[in-house]
Amino acid sequence: MALGLKRMNTEPTDSIAQMLAGFIQKQAQAQSVQVEAFSRLSGGAIQSNYGLTVVCQGGTLPGRHELVVRSDSPSGVSASLSREEEFHVLQMAHRAGVTVPKPYWFCADTSLIGVPFCIMARVAGTASGRTLVRSTLTAEQARALTRQLGHELATIHSIHPPDARLPFLTVPNQDPSQARIQGYRRALGQIDEPHPALEYALLWLRRKAPPAAGVVLCHCDFRTGNYMVHEGRITGILDWEFATWSDPYEDLGWLCARSWRFGQFNLEVGGVGHKTDLFQAYTESTGRQVDPLTVEYWEVMAMVRWAIIALQQAQRHLSRQQPSLELALTGRMLPEIEMDILNQIEALESTP
Repeated sequence: MALGLKRMNTEPTDSIAQMLAGFIQKQAQAQSVQVEAFSRLSGGAIQSNYGLTVVCQGGTLPGRHELVVRSDSPSGVSASLSREEEFHVLQMAHRAGVTVPKPYWFCADTSLIGVPFCIMARVAGTASGRTLVRSTLTAEQARALTRQLGHELATIHSIHPPDARLPFLTVPNQDPSQARIQGYRRALGQIDEPHPALEYALLWLRRKAPPAAGVVLCHCDFRTGNYMVHEGRITGILDWEFATWSDPYEDLGWLCARSWRFGQFNLEVGGVGHKTDLFQAYTESTGRQVDPLTVEYWEVMAMVRWAIIALQQAQRHLSRQQPSLELALTGRMLPEIEMDILNQIEALESTP
């Protein structure tokens, strides 16, 4: 009997925990699975994440394991992959050597807990952006972390289309920047209110688009807040629900966008480091030089995307699909994002 979407996405219960234990026992061919802890994790405005600690007796995964159960929130963003699709991308990244939580199983059977879900390893550390940028990392640790970000992106970008294991990812039939602009224009057109700053930015992006650098697998949400850090090292790249084939500069621009510096604006790489170290590490791994101006172009693209997501999140709250203070506050960020966009365009226009 299904426990229901609403119930799964509010508070975890003993009955859900036991359903999950039974699923793990079957998948791991264990003699028994004992649940030690089950609770909702913080974050996850688009998806819901639960911490699950189990002890398996026998089978292919004996011992104590800290896991994450990931499922859909009651409403979502249309660009998001399904949990099954995200799980396959995570598997691909894991095989390629990206530092990700080990993916274990996906379950499409909604009769268990009411929604499809996947289970992966829970890694140590924190992903909180504000915590990370205010941490006590030494200058050497911060530089090493920034370089690791460059190497991780390079590993992700080593995966190229077409790939039969990812048939649900559409290869763009035009320049990825133009495909993004058209998509954002459609999304903006679905919001019943004018946003002239974003319309202007989209026109600027269309006029100033640099040549495409190719098409690779992009995480498309690679930023501070979506990677776990423990003792100064990345322990896991999280949240792959927006992954797709795109220009590698999309990930570089998203990571460096002002919106993801959490107040540490002098540290251009997610509030933790400098572009020089990021670009050097990326070039070491890929053999390709990074063009700083192209990164800045994609930073504008990133902020336009974030502005549209903020509008969509606000609509989820205002429509009562998912009443949420977090979603409402995200929508309130729009004026700041628009100001950042206009300031960056002005700076780029004045660049010789």
